[in-house]
Amino acid sequence: MSNSGFGQKIYTFLLAAYELYLRTPERSLNKAYEAALKIQKIENEHFNGNKIDSHSTTYSSSIIDYFESDLKKELKIIRMRLTEFKASRYLLSDSNQKAFRKLGIEPLNPSVILDKLRFIDGIVAKYTFVEEELDPQARVSKPIDIPVESLVFQPKPQNISRNNLDKEPRSKTDTTGVLPRSIFNTINRLQAELDPQAEQNVVQNFRTAQKRTIISVRFILLLIIVPILTHQLSKAFVVGPIIDHFRNPEQAVIFLNEEMEEQALLELQRFEEKIKFENLLSNVSVPIENIEAQIREKAEEIAGKFRQESANAVKNVFADILSVIAFVFLLVTSKREIAVLKGFFDNIVYGLSDSAKAFIIILFTDIFVGFHSPHGWEVILEGVSRHWGLPANHDFIFLFIATFPVILDTIFKYWIFRYLNRISPSAVATYRNMNE
Repeated sequence: MSNSGFGQKIYTFLLAAYELYLRTPERSLNKAYEAALKIQKIENEHFNGNKIDSHSTTYSSSIIDYFESDLKKELKIIRMRLTEFKASRYLLSDSNQKAFRKLGIEPLNPSVILDKLRFIDGIVAKYTFVEEELDPQARVSKPIDIPVESLVFQPKPQNISRNNLDKEPRSKTDTTGVLPRSIFNTINRLQAELDPQAEQNVVQNFRTAQKRTIISVRFILLLIIVPILTHQLSKAFVVGPIIDHFRNPEQAVIFLNEEMEEQALLELQRFEEKIKFENLLSNVSVPIENIEAQIREKAEEIAGKFRQESANAVKNVFADILSVIAFVFLLVTSKREIAVLKGFFDNIVYGLSDSAKAFIIILFTDIFVGFHSPHGWEVILEGVSRHWGLPANHDFIFLFIATFPVILDTIFKYWIFRYLNRISPSAVATYRNMNE
């Protein structure tokens, strides 16, 4: 009786799971349809039936951000549920259609499916480019060399056909012309000042610049904090316990390389000489047995210290691998943030004065490829080797110093010749004068 009851429970569970699987297309479509209805509700209640406009001056920036967060959430639900709907319909076969009739499940009416999909497409079509509004490269009609602080002088794009003709995004480094760009910038500023919608354009451009800055700063912090947290947490709670479990502290190797052994011997030798020196200076002679006992105790202390450093170096290797994986995963899943960050740095770098550009270039080149840079690279490489418990290979360090700074210097010079010389020739002239 108990076996038959248990078998009946399993059969009931499997039957319910199969029925849930058969209803997956209907459930996915209904979820996407409900999300589209929520978007329509926000439009009707707060935007008079129009699309949710991030540049609307009716509400404050915090309220607009609130509506946009709901919009992005519902659009994400729609995309996920429609993907699930398509995949589940593709997996359903003729045998599944027969199971519909056996279980008494009414399949969706094709007309109802088409009506819901048509309604969902109508809602989603309004926000196809909602993610691109924060991309500064997508605003092709924006003046080229005006920094973020001068966004108040930028006119709102009026000619839609012009934007359709120029579909390739243009950055500052891809623009050249016969006449100086300052003339076109002056004309754009005059047009902006004479535009009757100048005040509305100021608000829109400020909100765009504000969102770009917030996204860029937040993404930079994530790029710094996520790898560090991954390293520390994985080392403390994942890598560390596993290595301590398989690596017996009493039987583990004390020194991973000869340099660590030399450091330990040097430290023990200094301690022994210090004990003997203090014994010679004191009026009371200390027995040799006591001195040997102190030296033995110090040797055990040094051995425990370097055994811990060796274990810590092994943990650092695996923790660093996890940190790199987290960093790469963050880059792969944040293509939109990378595009915004690129535009953010583009505006900052090319918005600086000529003297500031020249100062920054000289500072970076002198630090990384200058006359005194080999000493810094040597310290960095030795620190990395010590961090991973590797012996400092001086031949490799000298070879690295002889090649990598040269390659880096070539990249700097090519960037100055290829891009900066086209964008800001006066900055290049200032750089050459300062460098001489």
